[in-house]
Amino acid sequence: MNRLENFFGFEGEAKVRYLDGEFQVVTPGEFVHCAVTGQPIALADLKYWSVDLQEAFVSAEVSWQRYSELRERGKTT
Repeated sequence: MNRLENFFGFEGEAKVRYLDGEFQVVTPGEFVHCAVTGQPIALADLKYWSVDLQEAFVSAEVSWQRYSELRERGKTT
């Protein structure tokens, strides 16, 4: 992501494709929502996501919570 995008007025939620070690902005925006908490996450602060689920997480703890929930349901290995 180009950090200069904020200067060009891209507001609202971005559409993002989560890749291994990076993400690709499909539709410009300022933030994405955490899949668990619903909190907005500024793209500049986005550090945690699932490539398999294509979901963003606000923290490592929330990411682990999501993984644990899915594991209990038998939806992940």
